[in-house]
Amino acid sequence: MKKADIFEFFRRLAEANPDPQTELAFGNTYQLLVAVTLSAQATDVGVNKATRRLFEIVKTPQDMLDLGEDGLKAHIKTIGLFNSKAKNVMAMAEILVRDHGGEVPGTLDALTALPGVGRKTANVVLNCAFGAETFAVDTHIFRVGNRTGLAKGKTPLAVEKGLEEKVPQPFRVGAHHWLILHGRYICKARTPECWRCPVVDLCGFKAKVLEKRKG
Repeated sequence: MKKADIFEFFRRLAEANPDPQTELAFGNTYQLLVAVTLSAQATDVGVNKATRRLFEIVKTPQDMLDLGEDGLKAHIKTIGLFNSKAKNVMAMAEILVRDHGGEVPGTLDALTALPGVGRKTANVVLNCAFGAETFAVDTHIFRVGNRTGLAKGKTPLAVEKGLEEKVPQPFRVGAHHWLILHGRYICKARTPECWRCPVVDLCGFKAKVLEKRKG
């Protein structure tokens, strides 16, 4: 995709949604970190349902330690892999209290050193909480990047590096939100809804679905 096309691609997405936000519900940076950690292999809707009551009582890492692992499990048992996620979240809380004064660190290295926090989770936190120009590549962004030709790559890291290189200002902070939402609601995995896509003419996907399918 040419530079001018990439700029126009994001300009249109920004015009349709000027202030893109994560669909995870949270009240502070720590709650965001927990929510993103829990969202691995789970839907945002499912995570929000599980954390609604949890976040009424857990606002800090110390709150999480006070709740305890069994208490946490009771709140998140509807989320996939909740046992291992609970262990990671508790271990993470302990480290944040012990080594970071109860605060969420604002660097990639410090975040990925936490239990259960991979590069994608760290990039989401850095972007949403600290306003960093990061590109958290989930399954939606991986698909959109490759399908459209915006940033092709065989691995999430390759797509991330492609986006880092190609996404222009003033779209860099919001880019990963626009791409996630685009992949979630329009450029879907099974049948992309190209007939209502605002960037269909800029997309390199050859098998475009230009008519809505019945059923």
